[in-house]
Amino acid sequence: MQSSIHIPEFYNFASVVDEFAKDRSRLAIVDVSEDLREEWVPYWRLKDLSNRFANVLTAHGLGQGDRVIVTLPRSVDAYVAYLGLMKIGAVILPGSEMLRAKDLAYRIQHAGAKAVVAFDGIREEFEAIRRDCPSVGRYLLFGQADGWVDVRVEMAAADREFEPVRTRADELAFLSYTSGTTGGPKGVMHTHSWPCAHIQVAATHWFDVRPGELSWATAGPGWAKWVWSPFVSILGKGGTAFVYRGRFDPKTYLDLLEQYPISLLCATPTEYRLMAKVSDLGRYRFRSLRSAVSAGEPLNREVIDTFLRHFNVLVRDGYGQTENSLMVGTTVDTPVRPGSMGKPFPAYRIAVVDEDGQQVPDGQVGDIAIHREAPTLFRGYLDDPERTAKAFRGEWYITGDQGRMDEDGYLWFEGRADDIIISSGYTIGPFEVEDALVKHPAVAECAAVASPDPERGHIVKAFVVLREGYDGSPELTGELQEHVKNITAPYKYPREIEYVSSLPKTTSGKIRRVELRTLEKERKRQK
Repeated sequence: MQSSIHIPEFYNFASVVDEFAKDRSRLAIVDVSEDLREEWVPYWRLKDLSNRFANVLTAHGLGQGDRVIVTLPRSVDAYVAYLGLMKIGAVILPGSEMLRAKDLAYRIQHAGAKAVVAFDGIREEFEAIRRDCPSVGRYLLFGQADGWVDVRVEMAAADREFEPVRTRADELAFLSYTSGTTGGPKGVMHTHSWPCAHIQVAATHWFDVRPGELSWATAGPGWAKWVWSPFVSILGKGGTAFVYRGRFDPKTYLDLLEQYPISLLCATPTEYRLMAKVSDLGRYRFRSLRSAVSAGEPLNREVIDTFLRHFNVLVRDGYGQTENSLMVGTTVDTPVRPGSMGKPFPAYRIAVVDEDGQQVPDGQVGDIAIHREAPTLFRGYLDDPERTAKAFRGEWYITGDQGRMDEDGYLWFEGRADDIIISSGYTIGPFEVEDALVKHPAVAECAAVASPDPERGHIVKAFVVLREGYDGSPELTGELQEHVKNITAPYKYPREIEYVSSLPKTTSGKIRRVELRTLEKERKRQK
């Protein structure tokens, strides 16, 4: 892997994608609906559509530097919208289609967005805030409604030729919002150099996208991970993006991997865990899958072993954030060390540091940090110099995650800084407990948090979702506790276990331990 990244003075990702349109046979997208209807879009057609959309945008007075919020579901429309906006040099505000009126208003007002690009399913949320968002001059809909620009009608009449704006690599391209521990969501600023750097490293050496291969990255638009993988990684390497517009169901996902020649899979840890729990897994025969990756939170060894055993596919882990990119991972030429997130990519300086910003010895838990000169690191939080300054410790950006580096350079995730459990002086990462618990056949999912305790300060408390056919009981609790003690250090075992039907999660599938931790704190306070 290269140890440096080249960023030209001028760069526009949409121009890179347009180059692949010269090959009329190259396929860009295979779009599959929930009822399995298909739409195949070659690169020349994607160029045509995004050019038409760019002309629609300019006809409505939008141009370089204008901020536009985009709230579209998984679809060909999402690719067309993002590319069209990049062609005119606009700044894209990715927004999940699950956002509500209050969320949308905050982003529009904070960013001063000039336009909205949406679909029918979220139109009413925007209608509710029109009066509160005077900066928005145009509402563009992939659908039909009074008071909105009908995008498809206008695209049909628009010119199919458009020359992308020559944007500088250091101009703002994306403004993604991410929740903070205090205050409203933070506007994370990324420039046009971001996709350029991401293609050279993560897309090539981690996701391993190859021209012409069908690649499935399950993330939905509105999240940084969609920009990373389904959009930049696949299209930037000339691959073919597989898009499934239905809801997640583990058996459906396995069926799709059987039915379509999908070579690459990028899914969330939750999706992998639930697929691995399907009872008749041995009956599935994937047509073409040769590589699989995961990011968001560490994968359990049990899941990795299951995919390797049944499908001869090694699921490789990776680590990144909205503020940066995927800069740590198990690349195609890095041996997997189950439980580890992999190694920092050579092009980046990654360290584990203490409260003074000094690197800690191998094996010691500290703050995962990224050097401020990393080419994919964000350019700060929009209009928030105080929050931006707090994110740095000297020359290091502090991710808010804690981990440890072993003697071979592998990074091990220990949890969010506020997820770490301190019990009787012991530092316990929740993942260690969860990883042990899910190895028990009764456990489908679980989350470990700190629960206040008068003697130990905190104890480990586990919330457990059981698999079908199991019922919670004192006997099972004892069995699970002994199970954990037998797998990991005995002091890490959950002294309390509560059986629940589900775990609170973000819309991207991450377990919200903060909700469980807050619940425990309030319960103990009331006792």
